[in-house]
Amino acid sequence: MKALQAHRELHLPDSWLAAGFVRNLAWDRLHGFHQATPLNDVDVIYYQSHDLREEADLTIQNALVQRCPDISWEVKNQARMHLRNHDRPYDNALDAMHYWPEKETACAVRLADDGTLEWSSAFGLQHLFDLTISHNPNRQQEVFLSRIAKKQWLKVWPKLSVVTG
Repeated sequence: MKALQAHRELHLPDSWLAAGFVRNLAWDRLHGFHQATPLNDVDVIYYQSHDLREEADLTIQNALVQRCPDISWEVKNQARMHLRNHDRPYDNALDAMHYWPEKETACAVRLADDGTLEWSSAFGLQHLFDLTISHNPNRQQEVFLSRIAKKQWLKVWPKLSVVTG
């Protein structure tokens, strides 16, 4: 909740806490873990087409660090990420998630002003609850398989199964 509150305070455009922040928590709960698996970072995505400078991401990241210095933040403007990924320009943060390597990673949450949680997912949340790691056909399978090996998801969450088709 601390991360969600810090994020909400910035009022960023089309902004979410995404990827492992949601995915890992779901997999931890489904595996019956009583403590959350440590995160390398908390991914903040937002969409702001009129300012594509990486420095803008760093400014936001610094503001989050000031609010929660114990969290490792990673901030990325999704309006710029199509350049790195060699895709067509994304329309918004949700559209950008349609190009992430795993369907289960393409989910996000934010704290609304009324205190409720708002969810966004490019492929729905059922993939996440099915204990799968599913290849997104919008990305090369080699990238997908490399991420599984590098992040050791099958070792951390042994009930997961890989879906490549």
